[in-house]
Amino acid sequence: MTTRTPLRLVSGIPVVGYFADNWENVQRFQAGEGDLVIDTYPKSGTTWISEIVDLILHNGDTKKCQRGAIFERVPFLEFAVPNMPFGTEILNTREPPRLVKSHLPVQLLPDSFWEKNCKVIYVARNPKDVLVSYYHFYHMAVVHPDPGTFEEFLQNFIKGQVSFGSWGDHVKDWWKMRQQRDILYLFYEDMKEDPKREIRKVMKFLGKDLSEDILEKIHQSTTFKAMKENHMANYSTIPSTVMDHTISPFMRKGTPGDWKSYFTVAQNELFDEYYKKEMAGTDLTFHF
Repeated sequence: MTTRTPLRLVSGIPVVGYFADNWENVQRFQAGEGDLVIDTYPKSGTTWISEIVDLILHNGDTKKCQRGAIFERVPFLEFAVPNMPFGTEILNTREPPRLVKSHLPVQLLPDSFWEKNCKVIYVARNPKDVLVSYYHFYHMAVVHPDPGTFEEFLQNFIKGQVSFGSWGDHVKDWWKMRQQRDILYLFYEDMKEDPKREIRKVMKFLGKDLSEDILEKIHQSTTFKAMKENHMANYSTIPSTVMDHTISPFMRKGTPGDWKSYFTVAQNELFDEYYKKEMAGTDLTFHF
C-alpha cells in the first residue's frame, strides 16, 4: 500500500520519497544508441508529447499504439513505487533504441545520455497553468505529500519546494542546454495553438517524413478529448493506490489559461513578481 510520504532531497532537488529510494539505479542507468528522452517539468504536456512521438515512430498506426499504457510504452526513468515495476527495471529489459520519459532537471539526467548523444524533446508550459495542474495532481497522485491549501501549494511552488524542484531553473537550464545538444524545445501553448505545425517539428527532429493524411491522423488521435477517452493514454489503468482518479482525473482540462479560475488578485501579483525575477536575464518567454 502506498502512502503519502515527505519529499526527499536528491542532489539538492526534492523528489517523491519512493523515487529517492531507487536513485542510485537512476544515476547509474546506461543509455543506448538511439534512445530518445522526453523531458518536462511535471504537468507540462509530457503524456501528450509521448503519445505524439509514439504515433510518429509507428507511422500513425493507432493499433500499434494500443499495445500498452503510455507509461509502459514510454517508461518513466525515475518512477519507483511499491508493487509496481520501476522505470529503470522496465527500461533495462529493453534493447535500444528506447523511448524514455523523465522529469529530471538537466544536471541530474544520467551522464550516459550525453555520452551516447541521445536526442531530447523538452516541453515547457507557462508556470501558472503548471501550478494549478500540479496542485490537482498532488491530490490524486497519492505518492506525493498532502498539497495543503492552494495558497500553501503556491508558496511551496515559488520556493521550489515541490517534487522536481524549481520550475524556473528547470525550464531555463534546458533552454540553455539546447544550444549545445540535440534538443528540440517545444512550448505547450504552441502545441495548443497549432498542433500540426508542432507535430511537423517533431517529425523533422525524428527524421520522419510522413504524409499529410498520417499527420492529420496523429493530430486527431492526440487531441485532448481523444486522449482523455483513450484508456492507453489517460492513466486509468494505473492502480488507484498510486493515482486516485476519484479525487481528480489525470487528464483534467488541458486548457491554457485555466489558472484564471484559481488565482486571487493578490496571488497573481505575487506570482508575477516571482516570474519576473525568474525570467530576468533570459530570452525565454511564456504565453499566459
